[in-house]
This record gives sequence, structure tokens and C-alpha cells, in this order.
Amino acid sequence: MPQFANPDDTAIKTLLETTKTIALVGASPKAERPSNRVMKFLLDRGYHVIPVNPGQAGGQIHGQTVAATLADINEPVDMVDIFRNSDDAPGVIDEAIAIGAKSVWMQLDVIAPEAALKAQENGLVAVMDRCPAIEIPRLF
Repeated sequence: MPQFANPDDTAIKTLLETTKTIALVGASPKAERPSNRVMKFLLDRGYHVIPVNPGQAGGQIHGQTVAATLADINEPVDMVDIFRNSDDAPGVIDEAIAIGAKSVWMQLDVIAPEAALKAQENGLVAVMDRCPAIEIPRLF
């Protein structure tokens, strides 16, 4: 059975350079939550970030309207950034595949190697157990 491996630094840098629109699943309006801080960081870096959280749908986080689900987003999504627990990641990855996202990014401590392999098999770049707010300053 193939093992999942994260892309190398060159591939991650290319992914971050070519990504424009990020759907951030598990976005929180609470300033103390990592998803909130990372969303602000990505917005400040010029990314278009769409927060996804069914409990906050229609509201705003950092001035961006919250979608209930990935399927509710009416524009192309380059990356789906997953701030959910590891058990929820496979379902989110299935949704990412369904909407035609180009990549899935599982945050620190979000571990779902089988789902990451499924994403790769469906043509998506998959990154697991990493944070773009750490990788961007490290690689750029």
C-alpha cells in the first residue's frame, strides 16, 4: 500500500505561489482560535480566503462572508485548508474533490493519510500536518 508523503519544499512553495483562493474549513470568529489567526495571516498575505463553518454561515469573519459548506461556494477554490479534527478530514477532502479544488491542506495535528492519498489519486496536491502560516515565512 502506498504511503503518504508531503510534497517537498519546492512543491509546497509552488503551491503557495499559485494558490489565490483558499476555503478555510473550520473558520472561527474567536480571535484566540488558531483558525482565526491563520485566516487573518493569509488575508494579510493577499490570499482570497473564504471561511467555511455551518454554525457561522452568512456571518462575517475578518470581513469575509462565511459559507456553510464547500458546495455553497460559488467560485473556483484553489486550496481547501482544513481546521477540523483528523476524523472529519476525509469527509472534507471528499467535498474538496467534488468542488474541483486543486489542493487540500491539513493543519497541524490533522492526520488522515488515506484521505490525503485519495486526494492525490484525484489530482489534488495534498499537504498534511503543516500550517501555511509557518511554511510561508519559512519558504519565502
